[in-house]
Amino acid sequence: MDTSQLLHLYNQKIRLFMNELNLTLKPFDLYSSQWSILYTLYQKGDMTQTEIWRYLKVEAPTVTRTLARMETSGWVQRTIGKDKRERLVTLTDNARQYYPEIIQAVKQSEQRFLGKLTEEEQRQLQQLLEKLGIERYE
Repeated sequence: MDTSQLLHLYNQKIRLFMNELNLTLKPFDLYSSQWSILYTLYQKGDMTQTEIWRYLKVEAPTVTRTLARMETSGWVQRTIGKDKRERLVTLTDNARQYYPEIIQAVKQSEQRFLGKLTEEEQRQLQQLLEKLGIERYE
């Protein structure tokens, strides 16, 4: 099997979806990277910046920059955690208010992207994706 071709196709499909997701999120003044954080905080509750970058497997400076933009836009609030270096990230009331509208729009994009797959194929895809990866942010 040509694994380079397989991963190239995977990369193309992810880019296709990210472009679609960014178009979906534009009316909310959000980007896909910000949506990942918003979704994570909504699902898991308040987290430290360190917990966020470890969970999302994104480098710390990238998360810090994204959170700074989200804070300026009124989506999150950062407060000092247990020590002066730690930052606790919380969703604002504004984020909680708009979340149902945002998730509805995102779900519609997801359905357009995954629409050709049956529910069983979607489950299989999830199982396969969960097997992939290299752990670097532990």
